[in-house]
Amino acid sequence: MTEAAARLRALGGDEPATVGLVLGTGLGPVTDAFEDAVAIPYADLPGFPSGGVSGHARRVVVGRFGGRRVAALDGRAHVYESGDPAAMRAPLETLKAIGVETLILTAAVGALDPGLAPGSLVAVADHINLAGYNPLIGVAGDGRFVDMVDAYSPRLRAALARAAAVEGLDLPEGVLMWFPGPSFETPAEIRAARVLGADLVGMSLAPEAVLARWLGFELAAVATVVNLAAGLAPAGPSHAESRTVAGQAADRLARLLARAIERL
Repeated sequence: MTEAAARLRALGGDEPATVGLVLGTGLGPVTDAFEDAVAIPYADLPGFPSGGVSGHARRVVVGRFGGRRVAALDGRAHVYESGDPAAMRAPLETLKAIGVETLILTAAVGALDPGLAPGSLVAVADHINLAGYNPLIGVAGDGRFVDMVDAYSPRLRAALARAAAVEGLDLPEGVLMWFPGPSFETPAEIRAARVLGADLVGMSLAPEAVLARWLGFELAAVATVVNLAAGLAPAGPSHAESRTVAGQAADRLARLLARAIERL
């Protein structure tokens, strides 16, 4: 077990967490629904990323959620902060070491479909990464050749769909195109993304999905639409808007995730 995993267990309790969450910009309030929660700052865990982006608390929250023991990474490190596509490797390896088998990523994203209004929840069915970054560059051995077919587990997507139906929530599926940021996409890039089959754009999630499959997690992802992408609305996107809209949608996301985790 890594030093970070041992410390997380010492601070958060010995009971294994079987489900992990990664919470995106403004989505930290999901952890308000945790019972018997313990929060550990990233700064207290060796190897975890430092620095920060507003809307990311950078802490691990461990507690009961959806009837299971869940460990949430409340905040992520982004490629645009350091240039490192494997910036989330240590936190994800730590979740694996404490017993997590199922990983659910979340992110605040822009929508390419005007029908996906800000606040909409979308299950990610696949992603497009043409940015030239991959978190497994430099990793040795044949394990780096990760199969990404059905990377976003059909079983987990079905569980999310059933949970959405029970909660009375709309949950369409979509394809995310990853741009590393930190500048938002141009209108021309958004038009190109639509031609390539994307429904959503975002500055995270795809590198973590590759790492998750490499580490052997069963993976799902839910995106929260926080704006219409560049060129599709009168005003351009902003980070302040992302934080605000994501926070407003966090309660519905928590309901969806709790119900889905309960049914795994």
